[in-house]
Amino acid sequence: MNSYLNKTRPPVYCPGCSHEKITKGLDKAMANLNLPADKTVIVTDIGCSGLFDTFFNVHALHGVHGRALTYASGLKLADPELNVIVTMGDGGLGIGGAHVLASCRRNLDLTLIILNNFNFGMTGGQYSSTTPTDAIAGSGFLNHAEIPLDICSVARSAGATYVARCSSLDAGLAEKIAGAIEHKGFSIIETLGMCTGRYTKKNKLTPITLDQMIMDLPEACGVIKKNKRPEYGERYRALAKERTTFPKAPVFEKKMTLEDYQRQEVVILGSAGMRIVTAGDIVCYAGLYAGMNVSMKNDYNITVLRGQSVSEILISPEKIGYAGIKSPSVILALSDEGVLRRKKIFATLSPDAFILKEKSVTIPETCANVLEIDFRKLKIKKQDWALASLGVMAKKGKTINKKMLDHALKSRFNEKVYLLAMEIIEKISKV
Repeated sequence: MNSYLNKTRPPVYCPGCSHEKITKGLDKAMANLNLPADKTVIVTDIGCSGLFDTFFNVHALHGVHGRALTYASGLKLADPELNVIVTMGDGGLGIGGAHVLASCRRNLDLTLIILNNFNFGMTGGQYSSTTPTDAIAGSGFLNHAEIPLDICSVARSAGATYVARCSSLDAGLAEKIAGAIEHKGFSIIETLGMCTGRYTKKNKLTPITLDQMIMDLPEACGVIKKNKRPEYGERYRALAKERTTFPKAPVFEKKMTLEDYQRQEVVILGSAGMRIVTAGDIVCYAGLYAGMNVSMKNDYNITVLRGQSVSEILISPEKIGYAGIKSPSVILALSDEGVLRRKKIFATLSPDAFILKEKSVTIPETCANVLEIDFRKLKIKKQDWALASLGVMAKKGKTINKKMLDHALKSRFNEKVYLLAMEIIEKISKV
């Protein structure tokens, strides 16, 4: 093709804006490479650089500010044959900096063109991550307190395999863009340009100034030999192909039929280290083997070895649309931390509700049936209290029965752990 430009949507930049030069340079580069239009995607960021997707007769995706590379990565991984080109301004560069670093590290075959005009031109000329310290910007003195980002040096350090920088007015712009597109791996080309609508009204910037800025910065003119390595997509697919075994999703075949089973809500209130989540899993497994629908929500601190641990389980013959607990039918109160975390639910309990309480735990006043067990006196370790409580539930037929529990334990544990679990359950069953 001679040109990919969309004649019905010509560029609409401010007079003198160098984005128009880059638009034409990209078009010429694509034409020189003869890229198939149906296999080419331009992914754009927010800002003036985000207009690029409307100017070309190729596939396009316009996303959220700073996130263009995330969309581009998904496209390239989904269809490795695509030529994916990303346009991003210095505003998107600052906002999406983490994604730029990830792309440099990953080395997926994408081309990023950074249109650096030293300010947020679309929103009023505020300073960006690349605004010179001594520039006059629409955000007062803020840029005077910072230094501009040299994205090419950062990209080199982050592992990019191709890094280039040039003036948007460079006579060889199209060839330099083409070189970046041809590179197999992540390529980044920073183009320095003029924002005539905002930046150059208060800051002197000329073609000579741009050339001098480039000369003063570290050299960035192509392949980074020290970062050379396989392209990410190819490496990913090769590694995936080596895998012959994959984790299998558990399959629960209905083992029994329960007559007149009503929706059950179970809340297990414990602390870190008490295997509360495991106990919740087992209750869910038990429900699944009875052909029921189940859901579970867990609440624990990000410091997983300290603080409360709470599991909320629903078992229902009907589909569960909302996983919230309204009025529990069973509560296992195994630690003060867990009880404190859900103390308000005790006021919602009906007289038919069942509470199993460890002797050392204090619970709010309630009208529910309370069974107190001294696990310490029974010489059951604290980390086994939740499992022992399930044995009590099964013995009394609260939510689950012995057969349901046995199927769940066999499914959840290997034979050795299953036998240890059964010892604990048999021990508590004698109480």
